[in-house]
Amino acid sequence: MLHDDNVIAYPTESMFGLGCNPNSKKAIKKLLILKKRSIEKGFILVASDFNQIKMYVNENNLSNKQKQKIFFHWPGPFTFLLPANPDVPYWLTGKFNTVAVRISAHIEIIKLCNAFKGALISTSANISNFTPCFTPEEVLKCFGKDFPLLHGKIGNEKNPSKIINIINGKLIRHV
Repeated sequence: MLHDDNVIAYPTESMFGLGCNPNSKKAIKKLLILKKRSIEKGFILVASDFNQIKMYVNENNLSNKQKQKIFFHWPGPFTFLLPANPDVPYWLTGKFNTVAVRISAHIEIIKLCNAFKGALISTSANISNFTPCFTPEEVLKCFGKDFPLLHGKIGNEKNPSKIINIINGKLIRHV
């Protein structure tokens, strides 16, 4: 399904998310249209381990102290803005020179990324600026009864992941 340029809904730490192959321009286009979202915002990548996101990150621009902070919080509900490799597609970084990445501790995401053998886009299952979906029924109501949906339980987090810019230390999204 994901290798066929499709967008799917799946359970995340706090809500249902929409995801697709981050390297598929066709899938990203579908996702942007579906969410009515600007490409300039970029997307979060979620993975089961660092090796799945390594290709997107310019590790040479990270200090040992920054790496220690990142790995102290992973796996977990923390998304970090890290320096992007120069060849990372614009649709992932948006207008920024960073890539947003999270190593999840949520079993549903771990299983999905491992089955896909890579990182996935992770964005809330909703139309931009509308309430996210918390149940499979809400996903189907929002996107249609034939929408690809991975059933499973959302995690115990009450809010979306915190987003921290590792370069300047600023908290971008706190909840």
